[in-house]
Amino acid sequence: MTLAELALTLTLLGGLGLVASRFGLSAIPAYLLAGLLLGPNDPKLLALVEPSEVTEFVAELGIVFLLFFLGLEFTLDRLTRSQRHAVLGGTIDFAVNAGLGLLIGVAAFGFDFAALILAAAIYVSSSAITVKGLIDFRRLADDETDLVLAILIAEDLVLALVLGFASGAGAEVNETLVIVAKAVGFVAVALLASKWLSKAIDRFLDWLPHEFFLLAVVGFVVGMSAIAQELGLSEAIGALMAGVVLSETSVRAEIEERFFSFRDVFAALFFFVFGLSIDVAAIDEVGWILAGAVAVTLVGKIGGTLWAGRVGGFTRRQSFNAGVALIAHGEFTVILAQLAADNPAIPDAQQTQLVAFAGLYVLITATIGVVLMKESKILSRRLFPAPTLAEGS
Repeated sequence: MTLAELALTLTLLGGLGLVASRFGLSAIPAYLLAGLLLGPNDPKLLALVEPSEVTEFVAELGIVFLLFFLGLEFTLDRLTRSQRHAVLGGTIDFAVNAGLGLLIGVAAFGFDFAALILAAAIYVSSSAITVKGLIDFRRLADDETDLVLAILIAEDLVLALVLGFASGAGAEVNETLVIVAKAVGFVAVALLASKWLSKAIDRFLDWLPHEFFLLAVVGFVVGMSAIAQELGLSEAIGALMAGVVLSETSVRAEIEERFFSFRDVFAALFFFVFGLSIDVAAIDEVGWILAGAVAVTLVGKIGGTLWAGRVGGFTRRQSFNAGVALIAHGEFTVILAQLAADNPAIPDAQQTQLVAFAGLYVLITATIGVVLMKESKILSRRLFPAPTLAEGS
């Protein structure tokens, strides 16, 4: 990627993102669409950017900053406050949506490692799109938002283990168990550090001058990502746990403020680079998988959260609104597909299918999810009308 190509890319991303925001949609599908338009796909007239080592490095930075900022939102206090909803809602969400995802995965790839990756991609919702929707549609103060955030936290915990599993497992059972054990150990150490070392980290970061503060935070995030890679895990899980460690410090808000622009820029480039790798011609092979996945996502997220909400004491309308908020899939589905594409245990043909599926699936579910979320309160009133006086008596 040359400087001219980078300038063109950033201009296009900014324009498409602005158009998406004007229509109240997530910018993620727009970034993927930009990659499809400028990548080595038809029409060739627009194929201006070729995947290279530079684009791969940019995508790697995008993963790191995306997961780091997610980790900053994952505090132990937040988990404790929503632990009942996280346990009940998270368990139901996992059983329903991972189960339905596994059915699609087995139908597509048989009893193979790729089926597990597909199941995870269908199971996990997009924290970025969901939280942005809650903010844009002024839902943060709604009671059912506690259920939404609790389920997202539960999914993030499961994802932390899946990231380690997806990046290197799949060849031998013993090797797989070792990878999972490393992931569990890495997560456990990070949680302990978050609890016991936060004050020491606070004192160190407060002592540093402004410019060295920034360097120290970037160095810590990159260092945690590098350690994860050395353990045979994904850099994504390292960045996620780096955010978790810093989430309990008093400088968390300052970190978010200073690095917010980094996240947005590199995240946009990450989705763009992923769009470059999507083989549109593979739609013939993944079309039925895509249709099945979208169908089970609508049924699983709405139905499962209705069940979880009723168990958790929410009304049917509140539970429906919460389920609609979880339909959109985004960054995690793309990251899982990207990790699978780099996993030698998955055949090339399956890698191509997973990447093509993930891009198109995110485009569809993100669009449907945001549109339905915008209208969910109207829909819930029509689906679950208030009982009349005669019915109530």
